[in-house]
Amino acid sequence: MAIKEEVYYEGGPHIGDLIINILLGFTIICIPLTIGSIVRALWLRYRITDRRISVTGGWMGRDRSDIIYSEIAKVVTVPRGLGAWGDMVLTLKDGSRLEMRSVPNFRQVYDYINQHLSERAKKVSGGLGSQK
Repeated sequence: MAIKEEVYYEGGPHIGDLIINILLGFTIICIPLTIGSIVRALWLRYRITDRRISVTGGWMGRDRSDIIYSEIAKVVTVPRGLGAWGDMVLTLKDGSRLEMRSVPNFRQVYDYINQHLSERAKKVSGGLGSQK
């Protein structure tokens, strides 16, 4: 019998990231940023539940990473788009990192993830997302 997971967030990156990068693409210099944001908008998907964080991405959405909260050692956030969205880096206990780009409502998502972390991980995280 499978245990049902409660989904907190499921979706792609914030639409503002795509809009700003398309506008910057008209400057010609920022075309690589524009292409990156289009690829993220097409194939990057986040699923955050009460049991795990899943990130599906890569070319045509073929790569998937699943992380359970007990594996996370540290979470760092960086606001983008005047704070409307942000980037998150999850550092795992084995030293590897998972980067989550253009997360919508990243402060609330950070707070939700932080609720599920160990006390040690909460102490070392202290990301920008939790500042009031």
